[in-house]
Amino acid sequence: MLTKNAFLEEIRKQYVMTARAKGLGERQVLWKHVFRNALIPIVTGFPAAFIGAFFTGALLIETLFSTGALLIETLFSLDGLGLLSYESVIRRDYPVVMGTLFLFTLIGLVTKLISDLCYVWVDPRVKFD
Repeated sequence: MLTKNAFLEEIRKQYVMTARAKGLGERQVLWKHVFRNALIPIVTGFPAAFIGAFFTGALLIETLFSTGALLIETLFSLDGLGLLSYESVIRRDYPVVMGTLFLFTLIGLVTKLISDLCYVWVDPRVKFD
């Protein structure tokens, strides 16, 4: 939905109509003008939302299926971080809770760093000085 709305918003802008009026082909207008500018909101919002939903979903599914195992971890007989963090919260094992929280936070920060680097790649006008 975010991608569709970003592209539709960019297609309606004045510089796209100007590029078409200059005689550029539709493919060139879409790739060189619309695509790069429509990627900016997607690159900034999608990775963080995906990682947040991924970890939140892992913990929520674990809470909903309180049988003691995450659905995927149960199917494949894997011990994962979702199960570990859930069981450590239930058992009040605070060092393990802090460790899994630290790891989830570290993964989130690395994802945000990658998102910022992709933002500079998509829009070269942005400089982090």
